[in-house]
Amino acid sequence: MPLTEADQRRVDEAEAEAEAAGSTKLLVRSPPDTQKLGSITVMCLILNRTIGSGIYVTPAVVLRATNSVGLSLLLWTFGAVFGLCGLLVWLELGLSIPKFQPPDESTASLEGEARFENVPRSGGEKNYLEYIYKDPRFQTTCIYGVIFIVLGNLAGNAIAMGQYIMQAAGAADSPDAVRGIAVAALTGACLIHGLWRNGGIVLNNVLALLKVLTLLAVIVIGFAVAGSANLGNGPVGKAAIQANFDTHQSFVRPSGDFGSYARSIVYVVYSYSGFKQPFYVLSEVSRPKKRFAKATIATMMMIAILFILANVAYLCAVPKDRILSTDVDMATVFFEEVFGNEVAPRVMSGIIALSIFGNIVVMTFTASKVKQEIAKEGILPFSLFFARSTTTPYAWFKQRFWPSRSRILEQSPATALLLHWFFAAILVAATSSTSTAIAYLVLVLLYCYTLVIIVGFFVAGGVLYLRFTKREEWTDNLGFKPWGGPTAAIIYSCTCAFMIVGVFVTPRETSPYSYVTTGVRHYIVPAVGLGTLVVGYTYYLVFAKLIPRWRKETLVVEREPIIVRQGGEQNGEWVQILEVVEFWWAARQSGKEA
Repeated sequence: MPLTEADQRRVDEAEAEAEAAGSTKLLVRSPPDTQKLGSITVMCLILNRTIGSGIYVTPAVVLRATNSVGLSLLLWTFGAVFGLCGLLVWLELGLSIPKFQPPDESTASLEGEARFENVPRSGGEKNYLEYIYKDPRFQTTCIYGVIFIVLGNLAGNAIAMGQYIMQAAGAADSPDAVRGIAVAALTGACLIHGLWRNGGIVLNNVLALLKVLTLLAVIVIGFAVAGSANLGNGPVGKAAIQANFDTHQSFVRPSGDFGSYARSIVYVVYSYSGFKQPFYVLSEVSRPKKRFAKATIATMMMIAILFILANVAYLCAVPKDRILSTDVDMATVFFEEVFGNEVAPRVMSGIIALSIFGNIVVMTFTASKVKQEIAKEGILPFSLFFARSTTTPYAWFKQRFWPSRSRILEQSPATALLLHWFFAAILVAATSSTSTAIAYLVLVLLYCYTLVIIVGFFVAGGVLYLRFTKREEWTDNLGFKPWGGPTAAIIYSCTCAFMIVGVFVTPRETSPYSYVTTGVRHYIVPAVGLGTLVVGYTYYLVFAKLIPRWRKETLVVEREPIIVRQGGEQNGEWVQILEVVEFWWAARQSGKEA
């Protein structure tokens, strides 16, 4: 990255200070311009996380729960609106905070007061919650940090991947084999990003493209069948269309089961929750203020169109009664109906498994960055160990045999990846006493309830707090102003509040979410989800209250970002080029609380 003389001097001083003998400071570099994430990669992060098992499995579950074609399509449409509202909330925060005072005196206001500029930082909602709920010190970081470090992985999806690989292979269901595949997938994703950062990004982009093409193929096949095409099992489209899209039948005899509706909304919105992924690595995005909002909004709109068309395509080939009479996922039933043989569903199982692996690849890349940011706050045992970045083996090998002039070699948060893998493997092992189907259900719902719904409620609610308490102080300095002002935050927070409460309502016995069907009491997972807040708060009390009183010291955390103008341009965006992190315990002042 070309730098101005003043910027280069500040970078050199920070490096010299951190690398001096006896220094306890940790230097964490951001990728240079040549390694920044472009708009295509930003779009692929969302696509790869969003297009997974959800769009292939969830439509059938939602239809069985609502017993209505019309209502199920309305829920998928509402899920698209919810996802777009969430994106607008995250954009408002991500492109507006945190703010730093630039080292350029020309940014001072006419009144002589210092101006502050937003400098995008990785970490996503961690940064937003810490900004909104500042006091008491460490409380928000501890609660969110504990939840994300333990649950911020796709252990449930990895188990589902193992199930679909076994189905694709035509092998008998083996819980041990499924869990072995799950751990292997989690391990492989961590190794990919730890050994070769750019290779992991390329893999993410390739998988995202394949997923889009696969979903487009499903849509084309569905509409072709609707047009009376015979793809091996006869012209099945006519009967399906008559059964599903008759205006007198689409909304007839809905289940009327509040508990099932609430759960259905949870699973639908989970399918649209991938918009958060690029926010987790925002400091690694090239020119985020100019390109990021356009790329993410366009991607979510494309996903909304694809998902709704995919649901319609399914229903163009599979009659409602066929779906209600089986517990098989929608994609498998779809391929059985269209092609009329056993090979096509097995091929589809392989495609779903590959899609799930794409979910794991992208989540491993982004979640490890969040865990590195959490470690920088000093709240973990061995925080500096987990906060560091290291040169990847690929970059070291390449520099060794094909030297380049670049001062900054490719790096990855290897130790944060290790932390990510450890807790993901623990969750896979912790559910070994249950069937793989129940393990998947519990882990996915727990992730969704805590990190999508509860966290989403506090983030969107926090935006409303900022808008209605700080008013012009907040709205006049936004880096991104969402359409409709607070409308997106209102819709998102109210929907999250509804889901937090709604999942405690008992679904009817014939519901796919009932205890009779799943073997899990409906209240257990949400109760555990709320319990994680208690665990996080208990961790905060021990870390921020008990330990300082026992040591008679208080923890001091210093994070000094070195910000520069990207590309060395006079009017370039302010970006963080590196960060100096240091922790130490200082003697407490008498009568002061830690």
